Amino acid sequence: MSPSSAKERLLIVDDSAATLEVLQRNLTAAGYQVFTSLSVAEAVEILENTVLDLVITDLKMPKVSGLDLVRHVRENFKDTEVMMITGYPSIEGAVNAVKMGAEEFLAKPFTDEELLSAVRRVLDKVSLRRSAQSPSAQIVPVHKGLIGTSKAMRKVFVAIGKTARATATVLITGESGTGKELAARAIHYGGARSSAPFVPVNCGGIPEGLLESELFGHVKGAFTGAIESRAGLFHAADGGTIFLDEISDMSLAMQVKLLRVLQDKEVYMVGSSRSRKVDVRILAATNKDLHDLVMKRLFREDLFYRLNVITIFIPPLRERGDDILLLARHFITKFADELGKPAPGFSDNALQGLRNYDWPGNVRELENVIQRLVLMTDGDVIEVPDLPSLMRFSALRKTGFTRTLAEVEREYINNVLASVGGNKTQAANILGIDRKTLREKLKDR
Repeated sequence: MSPSSAKERLLIVDDSAATLEVLQRNLTAAGYQVFTSLSVAEAVEILENTVLDLVITDLKMPKVSGLDLVRHVRENFKDTEVMMITGYPSIEGAVNAVKMGAEEFLAKPFTDEELLSAVRRVLDKVSLRRSAQSPSAQIVPVHKGLIGTSKAMRKVFVAIGKTARATATVLITGESGTGKELAARAIHYGGARSSAPFVPVNCGGIPEGLLESELFGHVKGAFTGAIESRAGLFHAADGGTIFLDEISDMSLAMQVKLLRVLQDKEVYMVGSSRSRKVDVRILAATNKDLHDLVMKRLFREDLFYRLNVITIFIPPLRERGDDILLLARHFITKFADELGKPAPGFSDNALQGLRNYDWPGNVRELENVIQRLVLMTDGDVIEVPDLPSLMRFSALRKTGFTRTLAEVEREYINNVLASVGGNKTQAANILGIDRKTLREKLKDR
């Protein structure tokens, strides 16, 4: 959610009226709805009467400190985040603020860019948590077995709807684990052939010597062991759809025979000189670049153009945004129901880890990870330590290359200091610098 699309509500608490004025002006200009308070007591009253997304508080204030306000917000307003700012930076102050529940610790003086970046990071976490926990997130949108609301998946749904009504051959492309077979099933069951068979074939999983017999059948005595005639998968799919997955793994010799089926709509059983007409719609899928294989003479050009009448690309999971959370919720409910146990939730940092991870295995990998988490987690909430190691690292970083070098360094120093309880000597050793350099860097923050 961006501030321009829906105004997020911020409360700034500082005993300096001048500071409040500057911060309010900058954040209002960025598109936020901003409330201000000169004291913690006044801030508590505003919190009681206003739904807020973020509280930005000074650390040192008369009577009641910012740390007390952080504690109050964490204990009473679970859906509101807190960010600490101070003109008196110290390791102890930063550690205490984080322990109390502040998401960011920003030392004065800071630039407008540093302020806005910190605010956006915190609000992005709020948005992520709400999208995962809102009632609408529990009702996972399913389109003929496919789950998603992202722009990329909406394009896929439109393409499926159009091709389901047609009879043309469809080539479905995308990385392994993206759901190409689900898309093929959606095309079949959304069209006129839905009451007829849908026959999936993994071309890469059948030995080359058996693939022709499996697809087209064989007559008795066609080869050693053929003790009786047997129809092939094309015969089984007659009137319906055959789905040829991993078609790029098919040999050039088999490609010639498949091309004949596409051209003549008839198949020859192995060992027979007579053809048999079949009425089969062919859907094919690959995780490879068929055009590149054609250029390398590893795939027949004429077959490529026969298959490539309509192409549907299934996007990788890493490009599908919050679909990751929808799918995680779907799988966690599914596996919890299978085990007869309550479905656990996710902590904010665990959600961030799922969202930031690149998912090279796509939806299939996510399904496997969630199944393992549901099986192995005993508590009500899945935390970062429960995640696989690569995702635990993802939970500590921000996606993309939008931060300055100073921001990255500052975050790393803060993480190191927090990990050693604020011990500057230990932190300096880990960072590979001396204590004096560390002190200078802390001043710069």
